Amino acid sequence: MKEGLHPAYSQATATCVCGNTFTVGSTQKELRVDICSNCHPFYTGKQKLLDTEGRVDKFNKRYANFSAKKATIKSK
Repeated sequence: MKEGLHPAYSQATATCVCGNTFTVGSTQKELRVDICSNCHPFYTGKQKLLDTEGRVDKFNKRYANFSAKKATIKSK
């Protein structure tokens, strides 16, 4: 690598809007993040799946016979 081309990489403090702070590697000294593992719904177990306007049902209905059609095409 060329000298002086890349910025210095060091330890940085990341602060989430929920107040959690943690150390990460970065080219900046301080980072502010919107969401972290302490407040993200996937990690906290409070994740909710919203089926707005029946989109999941609509998808399943549309592609329900897809594997069956694919199997009949291969058998011909």
